[in-house]
Amino acid sequence: MFVILFLGLIVLALAALVEVKFSPPIWIHLVLWTPFIIVGAIAMLRPLKAGLIALQYRHHLLVAPPPS
Repeated sequence: MFVILFLGLIVLALAALVEVKFSPPIWIHLVLWTPFIIVGAIAMLRPLKAGLIALQYRHHLLVAPPPS
């Protein structure tokens, strides 16, 4: 979920910048941003997941439940 939010913020800012500076047709936006979103999501997923697990470990939230 966090990956989508962070990546959306980055892509939105970059797409707005490209639109204001160059005013390309919509198909160029699709060709430009679709691969960027897919690659960006895959590239950001592993480091952000590792960071969340590290935070859980640091705050002792990875404790196994007691046996029943």
